[in-house]
Amino acid sequence: MKYLKKLVGDNCYLSPISPEDSEIIAKWSNDLDVSINTGDASNMITYDLQKSNVEGTIKNGYGFLIIRKDNDEPVGTCRLKQIDLINRRAELGIFIGDKSCWNMGIGTEAIKLILDFGFNIINIRNIMLEVYSFNARAIKAYEKCGFKEIGRRRKSKIIGNKEYDEVFMDILAEELKGSIVQI
Repeated sequence: MKYLKKLVGDNCYLSPISPEDSEIIAKWSNDLDVSINTGDASNMITYDLQKSNVEGTIKNGYGFLIIRKDNDEPVGTCRLKQIDLINRRAELGIFIGDKSCWNMGIGTEAIKLILDFGFNIINIRNIMLEVYSFNARAIKAYEKCGFKEIGRRRKSKIIGNKEYDEVFMDILAEELKGSIVQI
């Protein structure tokens, strides 16, 4: 499949998500290593449900497939959801589904690209996310991109008799460092 290069970084680019991408996303979403980090481990994601989710993202938000630049292979997804254009805010969702691409900086770069898009193309002012306290790798990536913790829902996630906090983070448009969107 040929992917469109909507936003291009050094190591990856973001391509508009398509219903044809549903199969690979469903496979990632059913991988416990991936879905525990996203909080979706208990969800039963079928191909049909994933296709419906993708179609909903296309209608109600901005969804992208994260593509490795060196081989044009999809490695994950990112999206802006819960978009409120009146108050200029949105929520970020992202995951790297291809575990061979974990710890390579691709997620961090994809976050910077979608933040740039959100702040400089669709004119959002505040982007928030939720992450579980055990997901140190994701928290580190978010902090690298400029996100700050704004609160916690304590002991809100239980996995294997261990309790974890849900961490809320956000970033404002003026806190984004660097931009690819320039005239």
